[in-house]
Amino acid sequence: MELYQKTAAELSKMLRNKECSAVEVTKSVFDRIRQKEDTVGAYVTLTEDKALEKAGEVDQKLAAGEELSPLAGIPVGVKDNICTQGILTSCASKMLYNFVPPYNATAYDKLLKQDMVITGKCNMDEFAMGSSTETSYFKKTANPHDPSRVPGGSSGGSAAAVSAGEAIVALGSDTGGSIRQPAGFCGIVGLKPTYGSVSRYGLVAFASSLDQIGPMGKSVADTAMLYTAICGRDPMDATSAAREYPDFYQNLNSNVKGLTIGIPKEYFGEGIEPEVKQMVMDAVKLLEQNGATVKEISLPSTGYALNAYYIIASAEASSNLARYDGVKYGYRTSEYTSLEDMYLKTRSEGFGDEVKRRIMLGTFVLSSGYYDAYYKRAKLLQKQIAAEFAAAFEGCDVIATPTTPYSAFKLGENIDDPLKMYAGDICTVTVNIAGLPAMSLPCGMDSKGMPVGMQLIGPKFSEQTLFDAAFGYESLVGGFTTSAVEK
Repeated sequence: MELYQKTAAELSKMLRNKECSAVEVTKSVFDRIRQKEDTVGAYVTLTEDKALEKAGEVDQKLAAGEELSPLAGIPVGVKDNICTQGILTSCASKMLYNFVPPYNATAYDKLLKQDMVITGKCNMDEFAMGSSTETSYFKKTANPHDPSRVPGGSSGGSAAAVSAGEAIVALGSDTGGSIRQPAGFCGIVGLKPTYGSVSRYGLVAFASSLDQIGPMGKSVADTAMLYTAICGRDPMDATSAAREYPDFYQNLNSNVKGLTIGIPKEYFGEGIEPEVKQMVMDAVKLLEQNGATVKEISLPSTGYALNAYYIIASAEASSNLARYDGVKYGYRTSEYTSLEDMYLKTRSEGFGDEVKRRIMLGTFVLSSGYYDAYYKRAKLLQKQIAAEFAAAFEGCDVIATPTTPYSAFKLGENIDDPLKMYAGDICTVTVNIAGLPAMSLPCGMDSKGMPVGMQLIGPKFSEQTLFDAAFGYESLVGGFTTSAVEK
């Protein structure tokens, strides 16, 4: 087995046992990138020289007997909407085609403090708006399992990089499912943390009340390691929670006895492929056979969640993206006759169709005469959805659902049908609306040979419970075999 095929937990032990060096691990990953990147297209920017330099520093520290983080020397990909000082951060948009931040995002800074090796910036849907990584200005990313299919989005580059072995772990961001959906499509593990548990400082904003940075990995242990590294209070982010966090990796427990799993009937109804339903329920039954309790629950407002999500997210996006006007940084049109003309042409030329669509929708629902009819009602529904989850968690520890209604679809299949694309988020958007943590983990391969994801949802700040439940399932199936890393 090549080094790029191993998990972060395995490599961490190997580095300390002198079975390999950080430089060897990094070279293995970049050799894999050279082998697969033309097909997969996971990266916007690669940082091989910086990565090898950092790996060399880690090897020197290990040789000197320094006590290092478990993640030291582990190659990690970073989504291209997370600010990295001195490295292009484009949000996969023409608007930021030349933006090199003068500062680091807090989450990225924490990776550097862990002595992780940064492989590069991963491709994404433009400004994180999309579910297929087809709206990127630079390139389309392919699913490593089948290059004719999408990897999901908007963190599709991060998911594809981990699945293909082009990174060991990766950071993504999740506004309505953008970590979990590509994790499900690519057969890896992805966590959307509780809102406020990971600093948003330096994350280029899409919808500020919904966005959250999170970890992606080939195993539950890898994801727990990375989450432990990035969570925590940040004085630079007023929305980050002031609380203590455990070492989720060291506390992993595979015992699922006594775990109560809620099955919401609304997530297994019309629109969910029968094969997906069956595979998720088979996974739940395996947990039940090993000591978990399963009960049916109801989350009646689920059917309205997509409407509420796209109103709230688009409203916040229209406000956040007003800063891209061609004046301060980023793209500016070359020909204009006035300041207003420059604004108009810069935004028309700099943004892609999907971003324009959401800006227009957001501006509409915030406009005079429509605010009460749309945005205010969506915010009331947000409270209702959160209350329904809180009531459900009085009787269960976690909620299990499909991550997506179907497995990865073909490139180009849904890109011209926005409503169909949006409908694919039905299982994930409620989590962001309620500010809850949720994880996608592989639960098998469908008849098309594509991974299927199971989503576990927990109450606020219950990440340890989610990790333990997922680790229990992973242990019962003998590890996940849905990564494309061996292809």
